[in-house]
Amino acid sequence: MITDTIAQISSALGQGAISIVRLSGKDSIAIANKLFKGPDLSTVKSHTVHYGHIFYNSKNIDEVLITVFKAPKTFTTEDIVEIHCHGGVYVANKILEVLLFEGARSANPGEFTERAFLNGRIDLTQAEAVMDIINAKSDLSLTLANKGLDGDIYKLVVDLRTDLLNIIAHIEVNIDYPEYEDVIELSNSIIKPRIEKLLTKINDLLEKASYGKVIRDGVKTAIIGKPNVGKSSLLNALLREDKAIVTEIKGTTRDIVEGSINIGGIILNLIDTAGIRESDDFIERIGIDKAKSVINEAELILFVLDNNQTLSEDDEKLLELTKEKKRIIIINKTDLDKELYHNFDHTIAVSALHKTGIEDIELMIKQMFFSGEVNLTDLTYISNARHIGKLKETKESLVDSIKAIKDSLPIDMVEIDLKNAWSTLGEIIGDTSSTSLLDELFSKFCLGK
Repeated sequence: MITDTIAQISSALGQGAISIVRLSGKDSIAIANKLFKGPDLSTVKSHTVHYGHIFYNSKNIDEVLITVFKAPKTFTTEDIVEIHCHGGVYVANKILEVLLFEGARSANPGEFTERAFLNGRIDLTQAEAVMDIINAKSDLSLTLANKGLDGDIYKLVVDLRTDLLNIIAHIEVNIDYPEYEDVIELSNSIIKPRIEKLLTKINDLLEKASYGKVIRDGVKTAIIGKPNVGKSSLLNALLREDKAIVTEIKGTTRDIVEGSINIGGIILNLIDTAGIRESDDFIERIGIDKAKSVINEAELILFVLDNNQTLSEDDEKLLELTKEKKRIIIINKTDLDKELYHNFDHTIAVSALHKTGIEDIELMIKQMFFSGEVNLTDLTYISNARHIGKLKETKESLVDSIKAIKDSLPIDMVEIDLKNAWSTLGEIIGDTSSTSLLDELFSKFCLGK
């Protein structure tokens, strides 16, 4: 049972118009009341705002508005007090400091949301959706996060678990009260088709999950090529800003330069790498090694070639290195005399300097990752990497159960695999989650959330 009262700054630290300091717990109202010069907070109605001042040791700290939310109709289901003070690092920290002096405990990252989960206000998928909303960078990612917060993922998982539970119950009843003398007939004619139907649903979810993950996390995109082919110019053209240094000197980009753009709801996490070539320059070699590492991790390669140079040995090596990756070959410097002839799939001619052909790149990227229309209104997409991993584990258990049936193993062995699948699905919504998982998950939240 949670007995202490927590406090933390919930707004971003820095200069601003307003900062918010939040308390949650059974003593929230009493602690705030000790410091507040204004209406008696212990007598006010829930969900009301009150004007006054925060005093400590007879010293006026700030003029504030205090909002009181009384249990159980609050985010954490506990009493919550929010103190709206003037923005600024010092004043917000000073109010937090005196709240801690009066008996509150400094909240850990994500602890308010964790309490909402532990008190049954939200499930684990909704808790994760809270951070997805905070981190959303496009309309699509925001819509996806809101569907999670609305409980769409929870409902989806509960439906899958219900289907599984019905299969398990059928097995249990037959073990206790044999309806079929032939267990093989039960397994093949009743149990196996229902498991296969469930597998079809999960396969469909996993297939669509690639869309969801792209919407949520974006696409890690590496811009590669030899020195001086226009990689940094392309990065600047895509970002619509001069973020990377552009010169005619080879090896100007010594390190990784990053930026993000939104293309029709897809976030591209762009990385401009050092030009890859053989080099005796120690610093440049470090950048080249980093570039090769980025290529291995990238989900999309923008491979830049110079329109006025024939393919070199370095180009050939890069083509071989990236042949298994999603890749767009970009023929740059088309504003100059054309000398390079190419015959590659997914090729676009551009002039990064004059910013021509950039829209063609954006269109091709969208087509590569969204082969059809993404309908967030009618469909629920799994996008969280943890959820996808648990769905894959569930699929493995279901595949194992079908294999057990085909191998004519005892029906209770099949049931073990099904129960494993049911338990794994429960971990998605937090029904069977361990304390260590919860600690790790909520530690990634920001303070005050």
